[in-house]
Amino acid sequence: MSLKSLFDALIKTLEITVLIMFLVAASNFFGAVFSRLGTPTMLTELLLAWDLSETLILIIIMALIFLLGWPLEWVPIVLIIIPILIPALDKIGISLTWFGILVAVNLQTAWLSPPVALSAYFLKGVVPEWDLKDIYIGMMQFMIIQLIGLTLIFIFPQIALWLPTYIYGE
Repeated sequence: MSLKSLFDALIKTLEITVLIMFLVAASNFFGAVFSRLGTPTMLTELLLAWDLSETLILIIIMALIFLLGWPLEWVPIVLIIIPILIPALDKIGISLTWFGILVAVNLQTAWLSPPVALSAYFLKGVVPEWDLKDIYIGMMQFMIIQLIGLTLIFIFPQIALWLPTYIYGE
C-alpha cells in the first residue's frame, strides 16, 4: 500500500460515486418530469379502468418489471418506474413494503434469466474460458429457486412481512 495506490483508489471511488450520483439525479429529474406530466395519475386511472383484481394488477406490474429487468439495471427501474407505479399501488391497497420485497426478488430473478441475463455476461467477462451455455445452465438452478421464492412471497406475504411488522408494528 503506497500513497499513489491510495490516491488512485480514491480517484476511482470518486469516479464511480459521481457516475452513480449523476444516474440518481437524472432518474429523479426524469421521474419528476413524468410525474409533472401526470403519468402516475394516468397510469392509476388506466389500471383501475381495467376493472381487474388487485392480484391480477400486481401480476401485470411484476411481469412488466421482470421484462424491464432484462435490459435495464435496477437503478433506473427503482428510480423511474416504481415511483410512477406507487400511486396505483396505493390506490388498490397493496403494501408498499411487500411490493418492494417482491420487486427486489423479481429484479434479481430477471438478472439471471435468459435471453439477456446480464449477470451471465459479467461472469463471462470475469472467466472468459467458460462457455456462455454452461454459465446459463449453472444459473438455471438459482433462477428456479428464486422463482419459487418469489411465488411463495407472492402467495404468502407474511413470509416477507413478519420481520418489518415485528419491528415497526402494523
